[in-house]
Amino acid sequence: MAQHKASTGNHLKPGNKPAPNAKPRQPFELKRFLKSLGPGLITGASDDDPSGIGTYSQAGAQFGYGIGWTMLFTFPLMVAIQEISARVGRVTGRGISGNVCRHYPLWLLNIVVTLLFIANTINIAADLGAMADATTLLVGGHPILYVLLFGVASVAAQIILDYKRYVAVLKWLTLSLFAYVAALAFARISWGEALAGILIPRLAWNDNYFTTIVAIFGTTISPYLFFWQASQEAEDQRVDAKKQPLIEKHYGARKEFSRIRADTIVGMALSNLIAISIIVTVAATLHVAGKTDIQSSAQAAEALRPIAGPFAEAIFALGIVGTGLLAIPVLAGSAAYAVGEGRRWPVGLARKPKEAVAFYAVLALAAGFGIALNFTPINPISALYWSAVINGVLAVPVMVLLMVMARRHDVMDRYIITGPLYWLGWLSTGAMLLSVVAMGVGLFAS
Repeated sequence: MAQHKASTGNHLKPGNKPAPNAKPRQPFELKRFLKSLGPGLITGASDDDPSGIGTYSQAGAQFGYGIGWTMLFTFPLMVAIQEISARVGRVTGRGISGNVCRHYPLWLLNIVVTLLFIANTINIAADLGAMADATTLLVGGHPILYVLLFGVASVAAQIILDYKRYVAVLKWLTLSLFAYVAALAFARISWGEALAGILIPRLAWNDNYFTTIVAIFGTTISPYLFFWQASQEAEDQRVDAKKQPLIEKHYGARKEFSRIRADTIVGMALSNLIAISIIVTVAATLHVAGKTDIQSSAQAAEALRPIAGPFAEAIFALGIVGTGLLAIPVLAGSAAYAVGEGRRWPVGLARKPKEAVAFYAVLALAAGFGIALNFTPINPISALYWSAVINGVLAVPVMVLLMVMARRHDVMDRYIITGPLYWLGWLSTGAMLLSVVAMGVGLFAS
């Protein structure tokens, strides 16, 4: 197969004037930039789901400011692997599962998709439970009623709302994350210690510390995020009549890759900013007060009340509900995309329900199982733990598949991933592998 260099626009020699029909470079406009944000922003925001909030709360309560460095460390790793996922979706016009089913054995696809569906379902259950507990803190009532309300509303919105309107709703929901930035105002923070904890890694050689590190890695680098962002890039391309997969229409690749990079960096930066805000708030309140045994995000909100006041509790609880409303559609949607693309069904939230019955059925099934798990005696904390274990184990082979696909010319044509992005993607994969090995050693030792 003949190799080609990517078309990246007009190249002018020094002194040459641009062609008369060349479009002048447009000045930066904040409104246009914000409008261009989409899959990366939503993916990054959904990473801070109620389960993630619980993990960051536990980390801050146990280890204080000193655990903040993990957010700075994981940021470039998140950006790299998510950008590669997005590029695969934009270049091929298919999500990860859609590419795996065309280039790899069926048994491998089935294992990956099954594990993803199980992990996402458990995560949905845990998120619904946390949202229900947070709502109970705010207004009272029975948690099970809120589980049903939030679960059904999330699925109904995905099925009923027009795609562009639904994406706009998700983008507006990302603002709910700033509740955790606002919560900083109610804590007496030692900013010197907080900055030192973020900038200077301080390791503690004990099982609890490394278990927390593994949990943070499993929360920030999750397979469902890879599947969602790749599929959303493919979806956005399908609904835009001006766009085609880049392997079919090479013009404009550089502009698209620049948009993807900016979108991903903003989304992951938002994700880690919120995570740092949660860790710092909890470190300055619960850790300082000696409350180190926090098992969930709702418990963290409740524990804040006597220390930081009712407003801090309310802000924290509202943030849990808002982030859950953003994360549950992403969890259910990524499972539906993975299953549907792997079976080569018509997929996409832009399709009418009657045009993609099987896709929407899987979406509803994932959410339905998540709702049902809240009616069982299964401990939500234990379920969340095993969800993290499955996510951690699943992330490694998915990341390896993604990195190999990103260098295959029969997948990416002229747009194979090279250079620093490629090696940063492998560094992210290696870091995830080390965290899984550390988790396995910890499980074996216990």
